[in-house]
Amino acid sequence: MSDNTGPAADDAERTGDAAADRVPSEGGDGGEATGGDPTAPDEDAAAEDATDGENAAAEDATDVPRDVQKYERFQKMDGARYERVNEFLRDRTYITAREWAIARLCADFRTETGVEMTKIGENLPELVPFMTDTYTPQAVNQARYSFEEKVTKAGATFLYGAMSGFFTAEDLDEMMYEVTEVAKFLLEVEGVDLAVADELEAEDKISEVMRDVRASSADLRGEEVRCPECGHVHEPEE
Repeated sequence: MSDNTGPAADDAERTGDAAADRVPSEGGDGGEATGGDPTAPDEDAAAEDATDGENAAAEDATDVPRDVQKYERFQKMDGARYERVNEFLRDRTYITAREWAIARLCADFRTETGVEMTKIGENLPELVPFMTDTYTPQAVNQARYSFEEKVTKAGATFLYGAMSGFFTAEDLDEMMYEVTEVAKFLLEVEGVDLAVADELEAEDKISEVMRDVRASSADLRGEEVRCPECGHVHEPEE
């Protein structure tokens, strides 16, 4: 960085002094000497800077793909900080805010030939308000894989609990109500409009499926539960 010393700087300083010594003409017709504050900003220059800024913003906007500009999934979280979103998810799920957002984007930007990883990564801050950095396609793919892996493990854990006989039918109903509420909240944050009738229908279907799972797992356990002393096979409970 230059220290602004030398002949050029001296000439500039003398020119500035000479300009400062000029006395504005009284009652002038608006010529060069105006008698205004020398520290006041030049209105013409300010207007030019503002125009340049608007043009730059317009150019940046044209660089953003049209489908990215129209994407509104996470608009309800405008202004939210990543740490707050991540804390909420960590308290209720196994996934992080990064994995949640990118998994949703991968589903929405899937094409016939695959997921548009590059578009998602380059426009991540535009797509999700609480994401502030761009990602490489490799990072996007890694986050998606991590999400799928965690969902698979969580599903296996839940189904084992449901099939193991550790929980009664009432326990499973209560558990399903709690997890469904969290899932519905995340969908609503994404902008999904859940009608009450649709919610009730979905809950009824989930309860029906869980009852079938419990009945089938009871039969399965009954085939394998034998008394170690007499060898009697216990019948599954109704």
